[in-house]
Amino acid sequence: MHSDRTITEDRLKRVLDERIRPAVHPESVPLAVTVWNAPGEPVPVAEGIAAPRTPTGPGRPWGPPWGTSWFTVTGTVPPEWAGRTVEAVLDLGFDENMPGFQCEGLVYRPDGSPVKGLNPRNQWVRIGSPAVGGEHVELHIEASANPVILDYHPFLPTDLGDKDTAGSEPQYTLARMDLAVFDTAVWELVQDLEVLGELMAELSVESPRRWDILRAVERSLDALDLQDIGGTAEQARDRLSQVLAAPAHHSAHTLSAVGHAHIDSAWLWPLRETVRKVARTTANMTALLEDAPEFIYAMSQAQQYAWIKEHRPEVYANVKKAVAEGRFVPVGGMWVESDTNMPGSEALARQFVHGKRFFMEEFGIETEEVWLPDTFGYSAALPQLVKQAGNKWFLTQKISWSQSNKFPHHTFWWEGLDGSRVFTHFPPIDTYNAQLSGKEVAHAVRNFRDKGGANRSLAPTGWGDGGGGTTREMLARAKRLANLEGSAKVVFEKPSAFFEKAHAEYEHAPVWVGELYLELHRATLTSQAKTKQGNRRSEHLLREAELWAATAAVRAGFPYPYEELDRLWKTVLLLQFHDILPGSSIAWVHREAEAKYAAIGEELEQIITDAQRVLAGDGRAGSYVVFNAAPHSRAGVGAGGAAVAGPQPGQEVSAAPRDEGGWVLDNGLLRIGVDERGLVVSAYDIEADRETVAPGRAANLLQLHPDFPNRWDAWDVDPFYRNTVQDLTGVDELELATGEGESTVRVVRSFGASRVEQWLTLRAGERRLDIVTEVDWRETEKFLKAAFPLAVHTDRVAAETQFGHLYRPTHTNTSWDAAKFEACTHRFVHLDEPGWGAALVNDSTYGYDVTRSADGGTQGTATTVRLSLLRAPRFPDPQTDQGLHRFRYALVPGASIGDAIREGYRINLPERRVAGDASVAPLVSVADDAVVVTAVKLADDGSGDVVVRLHESRGGRARTRLTAGFALGSATYCDLLERPTRPATSDGGEVPLSLHPFEIATLRLTRRAD
Repeated sequence: MHSDRTITEDRLKRVLDERIRPAVHPESVPLAVTVWNAPGEPVPVAEGIAAPRTPTGPGRPWGPPWGTSWFTVTGTVPPEWAGRTVEAVLDLGFDENMPGFQCEGLVYRPDGSPVKGLNPRNQWVRIGSPAVGGEHVELHIEASANPVILDYHPFLPTDLGDKDTAGSEPQYTLARMDLAVFDTAVWELVQDLEVLGELMAELSVESPRRWDILRAVERSLDALDLQDIGGTAEQARDRLSQVLAAPAHHSAHTLSAVGHAHIDSAWLWPLRETVRKVARTTANMTALLEDAPEFIYAMSQAQQYAWIKEHRPEVYANVKKAVAEGRFVPVGGMWVESDTNMPGSEALARQFVHGKRFFMEEFGIETEEVWLPDTFGYSAALPQLVKQAGNKWFLTQKISWSQSNKFPHHTFWWEGLDGSRVFTHFPPIDTYNAQLSGKEVAHAVRNFRDKGGANRSLAPTGWGDGGGGTTREMLARAKRLANLEGSAKVVFEKPSAFFEKAHAEYEHAPVWVGELYLELHRATLTSQAKTKQGNRRSEHLLREAELWAATAAVRAGFPYPYEELDRLWKTVLLLQFHDILPGSSIAWVHREAEAKYAAIGEELEQIITDAQRVLAGDGRAGSYVVFNAAPHSRAGVGAGGAAVAGPQPGQEVSAAPRDEGGWVLDNGLLRIGVDERGLVVSAYDIEADRETVAPGRAANLLQLHPDFPNRWDAWDVDPFYRNTVQDLTGVDELELATGEGESTVRVVRSFGASRVEQWLTLRAGERRLDIVTEVDWRETEKFLKAAFPLAVHTDRVAAETQFGHLYRPTHTNTSWDAAKFEACTHRFVHLDEPGWGAALVNDSTYGYDVTRSADGGTQGTATTVRLSLLRAPRFPDPQTDQGLHRFRYALVPGASIGDAIREGYRINLPERRVAGDASVAPLVSVADDAVVVTAVKLADDGSGDVVVRLHESRGGRARTRLTAGFALGSATYCDLLERPTRPATSDGGEVPLSLHPFEIATLRLTRRAD
């Protein structure tokens, strides 16, 4: 037989595009349109509906960037349409290729009740089925003129990302605003032909099934009268019935579709716009649930539920009803879909605490799956946190974005730092915005890495990022693909149903140990430095506020600020969303984040001050109490305690000129050589008789790289950035200052349009060199790093993560090793040889890199650790990081891993001096420094119980005792949500502890009334 395959395929495409799809709405009449343009920020629904209108219509421009226009459309259903299905077709000026990334609307009835959302792939509102002839139609549309930031030529700098710079030029032109007949038969024909055409394209040309479909399509098109599409649509469908009825193979892969709309809590839109995006999407989904009994919709992020509860209660009422019916499914159990690399230990735990608690209190639901489809890599601490929060399963698909290596599994057990394992699934469909197209479904089957052991996967189905959700077209595809030869079998079901079946099918799935490192978006560890500094500072202030407020409450009846701390935690957790903390949002988002962090800091400082004043007592003139919030004793003050400041010994730090220029600073423990360039050329550990700096090299060397990645400017740094580097060695000013107990070298440099000032300080009695770096940053598309080449021969470094640390290679033996050329740490990086090590600690940076090189001498290799300080990408914020920044970090020669942990806390939790004369015993104390207390607080239920969270920090086993600094009634082990799991023994105010490596333990301590 002669092959005419491509002719029929081309015919199908043209007839669908030019004849059949336009015939879905074959008859229409225009609606009258009026508009009111809100003068500023969005207004309440009642105000928007009641506002005075002026006439407008199709072809008229509307919407300054980030503006809101309230349209009213009115009309009458023609009498001759009675009994037919009628819809309003409302096109605000949409581009169908940009759902979620441009203008959107939410439709309301005159009484203010929501109908559904409008977006580029969802432009219809059902008026009647059947319609009533002569019926009056009146709808109100709250339309948002969100500008297009990520355009067809992506990543171009734009000022549209902030309302202060976006201007007032209208962004859109109103298009079709009609009442129209909806021809169900034609719409169903479109779905039939799309599904078969897409399936056909994925089958082998040699497959008999492909040819069966081709001939059926040909017969269908032959039966269709192109001048009477509606009149012949059913005949055309009849020609397809046989191929649509052919059942799937018995061994066909099962694809569990879950309705979904990944909504970024902020990204290319501000937080306030996300509130409305959530309202539009959930209004659409609750409406779709009413129309389609087979549909299941899942939504994560407790914050987004809280937003619509507060701001759109009329939408939230429908959500609560759908949740109660079991088809609108809360998932995730986190406050937001947060970044998981950079949040601190307690913050990542609180994501689960506040997320799960919200779902339990609002809906009576215990979420079991962690749902993080779009986060930029996953911390090795997560499996333990997932389990301790009462979850069972974990889902993401983001690792499919990795540039270098293809992950070997789609369903597996993920083992974390402490050995905890969680059953994990990566949807092989490789998107969280699935449309269930033939291409996507076929890709999921071909791509699935666990064939032979498992035969099912999950497909998050719906338009996302900017919301939108599942459409009726996607449901139609799923219905046809439920049991269709040549395709996977598609079924809508709850995520929990999928996981239960997947687990039962593949109980002995393979195991992946350690972090899930994303080989992409590595620069998110550095972009928007002030957002990252705000996060780090807020986390540590929250620790202090809880500790001192709890101590003051137990010791002095201080009113514990439950509500304030709850609110502040939730704000910090929101700002850890995976496009805020990583620095990948528009300027508006980061400007707002900076303001929020300032307000958080001010409120927390007041809580800390009030509690410490109660604890410190009135005191005598000139006396001070030193408060130590760190989990380790220092300067004679116990961890979590306070002591009256005594006289300081008059220790000195000598400073002598170097013969070659510069100075030598010596405190008897370290001898620091700073050369004429202001660089550290020696950091000698006197006790160990050991040099820290690699021979012939200089530490604290600032290095500047060009930084223009191939795409995703704020997100990515590509490996070729290292090919070009400028060492910043020029000196404008160099001077020495000596004071009581310290000596400081100050150095000033200029480069490009920027200026940097550094203070290198050696203090008496300390085994560290403190460095403060202040940068007036005026560069664009540059990357600034601080390099420390160290005389340490090692094949790995330890980087802090939540509740422990993990090791990463210093070499590039494999492509997996080489891909980790930029990675995350929290407060320290530690490297060592047997018997001696060194650490770099910091107060606000996260990105670092490490390389090996010949040390120029006879000591093997040197290891260079570089802290990532600043970047200057121009998209999506063209002014990223411009301005003044201040960083604190320190080099700690001779450091063990325990020293690195201690010094990391020291630089982030400085002591506080408060007027007074009362010593304060710690509320709780632990005898072993390897066991780190991460939180001391009062129980969230208001009972007055003391809650302590701690963990083994060094990767070993620990047996020790926790001592309560109050009359202890009983002790109970709890989960993260402070729910009891098992009793703990206690004896005379002490609780024995036995922890395995990196184990987290939460204890609830009741107070005994004396």
